[in-house]
Amino acid sequence: MAHDGQDLTLTGSVVLPDLLALTKAAVPAAEAVLALAKDALAKRVTEDGRVSAALIDREQTAAHGFAWLATYVEALREMQRWAEALQAEGNFGEVEELLHQIAFGEYLHQIAGGIPMNQGEVFRLAELGLGWTALDSFQEPAVQSLMAEGNTAPARMRLVELMRERSAEITVGRSGLDEELEMIREQFARYAADKVAPHAHEWHLKDELIPMEIIEELAEMGVFGLTIPEEYGGLGLSKASMCVVSEELSRGYIGVGSLGTRSEIAAELVIAGGTPEQKEKWLPGLASGEILPTAVFTEPNTGSDLGSLRTKAVKDENGDWILNGNKTWITHAARTHVMTVLARSIPGTDNYKGLSMFLAEKTPGTDEAPWQDAGISGGEIEVLGYRGMKEYTVNFDDFKVKGENLLGGEEGKGFKQLMETFESARIQTAARAIGVAQNALDTGMKYAEDRKQFGRAIIEFPRVASKLAMMAVEIMVARQLTYFSAREKDNGRRCDIEAGMAKLLGARVAWAAADNALQIHGGNGFALEYPVSRILCDARILNIFEGAGEIQAQVIARRLLG
Repeated sequence: MAHDGQDLTLTGSVVLPDLLALTKAAVPAAEAVLALAKDALAKRVTEDGRVSAALIDREQTAAHGFAWLATYVEALREMQRWAEALQAEGNFGEVEELLHQIAFGEYLHQIAGGIPMNQGEVFRLAELGLGWTALDSFQEPAVQSLMAEGNTAPARMRLVELMRERSAEITVGRSGLDEELEMIREQFARYAADKVAPHAHEWHLKDELIPMEIIEELAEMGVFGLTIPEEYGGLGLSKASMCVVSEELSRGYIGVGSLGTRSEIAAELVIAGGTPEQKEKWLPGLASGEILPTAVFTEPNTGSDLGSLRTKAVKDENGDWILNGNKTWITHAARTHVMTVLARSIPGTDNYKGLSMFLAEKTPGTDEAPWQDAGISGGEIEVLGYRGMKEYTVNFDDFKVKGENLLGGEEGKGFKQLMETFESARIQTAARAIGVAQNALDTGMKYAEDRKQFGRAIIEFPRVASKLAMMAVEIMVARQLTYFSAREKDNGRRCDIEAGMAKLLGARVAWAAADNALQIHGGNGFALEYPVSRILCDARILNIFEGAGEIQAQVIARRLLG
């Protein structure tokens, strides 16, 4: 590579000697900073021996920054596990070494100097009243070496040089997953490249629903029944497999990668909270894709405050339920067969205890005529991106739901039932974020290779190459955090913290990758005809849906303190 007439091709290794020993020593140093931060925050938000919600709200910046710090520390732990596992297998090559080294070098620097919660909010330890002595553990020689020499321009340039040589590989660096999961990745990567990516931008620009042909093909491939038990017609695979499938389909187009989300949520609801009869009725159809569901939770002016929902469900003389109320931001509402509706069925309540979940059957509609049943209406919400399934408002006006379709057959359990789906939904959303980020990297790298300025490809300019290198590094960091949360879920362990961390970081990584890919395109990136403009719009929603970034940070902080 060249710059100002000088040859910058790197012939020698820029990987630090004894890298894994250095990073292994750095993890406890980061954990020591986290422990001090936790103690400092606890003193600010504890009242009468208990963590106070009011004080956490007052100290939101500090609390949310602590959540980000905890996310970084967990990310470094998972990167270390990934690296050590690859080394044990003999698969820790130069690409993996550089990803690992740059990640540690960058994240340690950010822990010490400031973690970007978003573009305009940087968390520093001073927010918790901590001074430089909080970083005493960072005087460890291993930490100092990584901070000084981990994330350097030569390391980033060498990584991009290797990426250019291995452009045919599906991921930058080995994922650490087993052979079966990588075979699944290859299958869906091929499908997305052949059937999704060539058409995604046209679907986006025309604001079209994803063709039914795609949905039918995904159903045949088992996407909708991926994690549903075999006894109900599903494949009975792991959450890790869901991550890989969501990742690769979202790499083609987030709309396609998100088709399985609604089935995942609906199936989780029925598996965890349904009666035996409801499981027999709904799960086989969800698994086969014959039943397409949509989640109907959010209402105008409630946002993430689901406990204050006002849509009402009243039982009639026949034992059926009558729904009245308004919902909003309902994805894929038109073409679906069943709505999982959260509504208030217990009179006199104004919190989550009065909410119940209903499996409300409806007739599938079309783009032109979305509503086919009495008592239901609504309108399309025009959106920047994430267009393939469309967003709707939904109005219930004496809409009837069969009595047998109260989930679990018991009132007042709706909020608890919904909470049981959050882990899987957020893991899947983190995987979608990785896919979008990978799409941004693919698109940005191809443009940087093809675009010539001043007589050479712009990928040869260090600032362009550095953007691509950091995309690859942070994608791997987010990937390992996501796979960790999936493993925790598969092993039956509570993982709301881990899933929240994966979603929190993944969303930021996707947005940064999309923004940098557009920057690499220059003025062309601002033109609608270039797919990177769509990727930017699609990436932006990831920090909002399935729990906004601020909500994720709040949940993480409260759980860690609790």
